[in-house]
Amino acid sequence: MTLVQIGKRSGDGDGSVQYHAPAPTEIGGAKVFAVYGKGGIGKSTTSSNLSVAFSKLGKRVLQIGCDPKHDSTFTLTKKLQPTVIDVLKEVDFHAEELRPEDFVFEGYDGVMCVEAGGPPAGTGCGGYVVGQTVKLLKEHHLLEDTDVVIFDVLGDVVCGGFAAPLQHAQRALIVTANDFDSIFAMNRIVAAIQAKAKNYAVRLGGVIANRSEQTDEIDRYNAHAGLARLAHFQNLDVVRRSRLKKSTLFEMEPSPELEAVQDEYLRLAAQLWAGTEPLDAQSMSDRDIFDFLGFE
Repeated sequence: MTLVQIGKRSGDGDGSVQYHAPAPTEIGGAKVFAVYGKGGIGKSTTSSNLSVAFSKLGKRVLQIGCDPKHDSTFTLTKKLQPTVIDVLKEVDFHAEELRPEDFVFEGYDGVMCVEAGGPPAGTGCGGYVVGQTVKLLKEHHLLEDTDVVIFDVLGDVVCGGFAAPLQHAQRALIVTANDFDSIFAMNRIVAAIQAKAKNYAVRLGGVIANRSEQTDEIDRYNAHAGLARLAHFQNLDVVRRSRLKKSTLFEMEPSPELEAVQDEYLRLAAQLWAGTEPLDAQSMSDRDIFDFLGFE
């Protein structure tokens, strides 16, 4: 694991200690997306259903969960899969002893699933875990036949470790709701992505409104910051039920309401595959975003 004092390096989170892979590993010709957002906002739900939507469009998809809880892919595989760190521990971190089937699992509609996991609470760095996961996938040639890679990353980007997927992604997507806390967190994520964009190829791709009847506050912030809303998913009970059934939305009992949600995911996947223009958004200071949000 490599920790560096970023104050000695131009840009990329000046003055902080962050993780950096010694040499960032390229992920070949796949389109790579990193999904961020406030904790509990529905990133895993969004990532898993977006993965299936890409698969329904005929794309070969790999979803990588980047959370110690390893719950990113359970709706795809119907169980909590072991993490890369779990299986590395079993072989005393001799990665050469691992086989692909030890850490890559096929989920619904052929989506391939990996749970990177993370270090034990209070120890280690999440960036090391992400780096080791990508390295393993490359060594086993598992990225050569992949069209789309989706990193599902926990919570807010407040440390370099869990910002590590931004070193591999081409587009970062932010999931948010139409409320103060979610947009406040989104503003900080914008700052982190823009910092990484100074040294890596990642660019902001846009915003996904989730669990929200309205999008007025999201849209107001987007207009101010220079962002764009890519999709809108309302707070529907079918989403809650799909999680309880350990299923993606594409496996639920058909209904007009469900069909509309599925269509929105398919439209989003097609839009992302066609390509989105990089957004040069500008974050606000914490005090400015505090004053900006809400109303009297």
